[in-house]
Amino acid sequence: MGTKTREKIEHPLSKWIREERWPHIWCSGCGLGIAMSSFLYALEELKIDPKDIAIISGIGCTGRIAGYIRVDSYHTTHGRPIPFAIGLKIAKPEMKIVVFSGDGDIIAIGGNHFIHAARRNMDLIVICVNNFNYGMTGGQFGPTTPYKAKTTTTPYGNFEFPFNLPYLAASAGATFVARWTVLHAYNLRQSIKKALQRDGFSFIEVISPCPTGFGRPNKIGEGLDEMKYYKEKSVVKNGIDPKDAELSFHGGNIIVGEFVEIEKPSYMQILKESISQIKEG
Repeated sequence: MGTKTREKIEHPLSKWIREERWPHIWCSGCGLGIAMSSFLYALEELKIDPKDIAIISGIGCTGRIAGYIRVDSYHTTHGRPIPFAIGLKIAKPEMKIVVFSGDGDIIAIGGNHFIHAARRNMDLIVICVNNFNYGMTGGQFGPTTPYKAKTTTTPYGNFEFPFNLPYLAASAGATFVARWTVLHAYNLRQSIKKALQRDGFSFIEVISPCPTGFGRPNKIGEGLDEMKYYKEKSVVKNGIDPKDAELSFHGGNIIVGEFVEIEKPSYMQILKESISQIKEG
């Protein structure tokens, strides 16, 4: 009696994924898989050569993304993916350099690097997955944790006001700024494609569920429940002033869209021109 051979089903993004490193470590209901696939679909649709792009991340749940994508990828120290990425961009100006990490890594520990990279209009795409807490290290609060939200280190509610990340990026000098939730996977993909085709500093905030570290203490429920909340509360407002991009978990709305898209000389353009002038004497 013959045995049937099971046909192997290939993932449509298999050329981009280090399948040998799976299963992944993310919790059930986490939105990081959606964020990563949105990014990979953007690469696929733009037909970017894997040799022409590098992914940099720091420490945290989102930081694992760099290790799961089959391109040149670097898992750096906590809060330091942006300075590492800057050095790589200067050394390899022809490459697209993407920083893909979490709010605790990019905005908390690495906040100073973030604002200065935006100020310089450094040629980077920064994708920040914001799940409102330090998900990997115990669910502590951070600078994006919503006011009154509960975490392991704010058991009676956070009494600090959080950063508005699009407003922070724009005021520091970013030339492309967007925010989407993982529910808006198609919109996120389109914004990533746009950022990949630009020079200068592009910033995309991705709001993502963390059922373990944020959903549970705030009685939101599972990841699907938080996605339902995004559906009910998200309002698309392209082109508004980022200071008006509300992000509320207490009765308000989650404003999403592409807020800033302007042109000004990028760091690499100015650097190239300066070197040419020096060589010409």
